[in-house]
Amino acid sequence: MAVEQEAAGRELLAAVLRDLAAPEGHPRPQNRRLSREEAEGELCEAVLRLVGGRGGPSWLAASLTRAAVDQTLQNDLASFVEKKDVVEGSQGDGEIEDFLGSDALFHHCLTCVQDIGSRWQKQLPSPPTSERMLHVSVHAIRNTRRKMEDRHVMQLDFNQLFGIMDGVARSYFAIFDGHGGLDAANYAATHVHVALARNEALVSDPARALKEVFQRTDAMFLRKAKRERLRSGTTGVCAMLEGECLHVAWLGDSQALLVQQGSPVTLMEPHKPEREDERERIEALGGCVTYMGCWRVNGTLAVSRAIGDIDQKPYVSGEGDVTTHVLSGTEDFLVLACDGFFDAVTSSEVPSLVLDHLQENGGVGQHVAERLVSAAKEGGSSDNITVMVVFLRDPAKVLEDFLAHASLEAEPLFDFGGGGAEVGSDHAG
Repeated sequence: MAVEQEAAGRELLAAVLRDLAAPEGHPRPQNRRLSREEAEGELCEAVLRLVGGRGGPSWLAASLTRAAVDQTLQNDLASFVEKKDVVEGSQGDGEIEDFLGSDALFHHCLTCVQDIGSRWQKQLPSPPTSERMLHVSVHAIRNTRRKMEDRHVMQLDFNQLFGIMDGVARSYFAIFDGHGGLDAANYAATHVHVALARNEALVSDPARALKEVFQRTDAMFLRKAKRERLRSGTTGVCAMLEGECLHVAWLGDSQALLVQQGSPVTLMEPHKPEREDERERIEALGGCVTYMGCWRVNGTLAVSRAIGDIDQKPYVSGEGDVTTHVLSGTEDFLVLACDGFFDAVTSSEVPSLVLDHLQENGGVGQHVAERLVSAAKEGGSSDNITVMVVFLRDPAKVLEDFLAHASLEAEPLFDFGGGGAEVGSDHAG
C-alpha cells in the first residue's frame, strides 16, 4: 500500500472514531422499524453516510461498512424485535413477521464500527487489486418543484461494500425519480443494489439479476406501502459496469445514454403509456390509456412502469427491462438522467454539451453534470433534474481524441496549390 494511501486511510478511521465519540449528530436509518429483509440495506445506507465522503480511500469506507454490517447481522437479532405483525402472503394467507427497532440496531452497528475501526488503525486491510478508475460527475436540483423527489446512488466500490472477491471489477450507478412523495425513491436507492449483490445470478447472469431485483424491490416496497399506507412510486435507471460489460436496467422514463467516439448510442426505450406494447399490456389487464396533457395510465400516471404506485398495480408494472453492451474501449461516457433532463435536452445534443464543457475546462470533467442540468433548465424544464456522467475513459483523452478527429475532418483531401479549389470532407464538391 502506498504511503500516501495508508496515511489517508488512517486519517479516515481517526475521523470516524472522533465522530463516534461525540454524543449526538450521527445519521440514523430512515425508518423506525425494519423487516429482517430490509435491515442490511438500511444499515449500509446509514453507516455509509457516517464513514463516506471524507476524502479518504472510498474502498476503505466501503470495507468498514461491510465489516460492521456483517458483524451486526451475524448476531441473534431477537433482542432487537420491537413488533410482530401478520403479513399477508401472495395467496391471501398470513404469516407472522418480525420488525426490528432500527435505532437500537443501528446503535449496536455503530459499536461494531468503533471496534473494527480501532483494530484497523493498527493494521489496515489490503486495498483491492481490481479497481476501475472512473471519473464521475453528478448534479441534482429541485428546480421549480416544491419538493425534491429524485435520489441517486453511486457505488464505485461495489465489491468492497458487499464482500465480493471474484476479481471482476464492478461499479454501480442509479437514478430514481419519485412521484407522489419520496418514500419509493428513497426505498429503491437504499435496497436495489443490496438486492443485486445478493441475487444468485449476479456472477453468472448479471443482466438477469438486474431485472429480477426491480421486481423484488417493488414487492418489498408494496408490502411496506400496505403497512404504512404509502402511495408513492418511482421510476429508475441503473447501470452496472462489470468487467468489460455495461448492463443497464430501467423502468419508467429515467434514461441512460452512451456516447461512443462523440456519437450518441441509444441503449433503451422509456416505458411510457403511449408505447404500443405498453398500451396493449395495460388494456389487456383492464386498464386504459388516456390523454390528459400527456398520455397517462388510467388518467393518472405518465409512466407505465415503476416501483410502488400501489393503487395502480398491476397496470403500472414493476418489471424492468435490461440491456447489455460489450465495451470496446472506444466508449467516451455514460449519462444517466431523469425525465426532467431528457424532456428538455435531446440525445443528439448531449455529446456537444459535454465536449464543449471539456474544451472550456482543459479536459476536466468535474462539473460537467452541472452544465447538462443548466442546459435542461434553460431548455424549459421545470421538473426536478438529476444528471450523472460516468466517463469510461479519461475526460482529457476523450477531448484529445475529439479534437484530433475534428482536425482531420477539417483538413483538405486534395491540395491543388496556386489558389485552386480545395475539396474536403466538409464540402459536397
